[in-house]
Amino acid sequence: MDYVTAPVFRERLLDEMAGGQRRVVLDLSAVSFCDSAGLNVLLWGWRQADQAGVVLVPACVPPKVQRRLNMTRVDTIVRVYDTVTDAVDELVADGRV
Repeated sequence: MDYVTAPVFRERLLDEMAGGQRRVVLDLSAVSFCDSAGLNVLLWGWRQADQAGVVLVPACVPPKVQRRLNMTRVDTIVRVYDTVTDAVDELVADGRV
């Protein structure tokens, strides 16, 4: 998630939300780096989802990326889950699925 991949990330999020998805769990397990452009797209996507009534949550965040989310306090805005299963289970428990 960086300035090179940010446009693709943004388009993918738009596609998921435009496709009628009411919840989107982002599996970030393969993300090895996240710069400010990646954080901006994540926050932009979260705001867009919220405005559209879509729940967007990241899961499987690698330690390096988690540190970036902690350092920038993004994790205080966007709920982060340890696993995709944890995210889905909580969305079900909250009645959001």
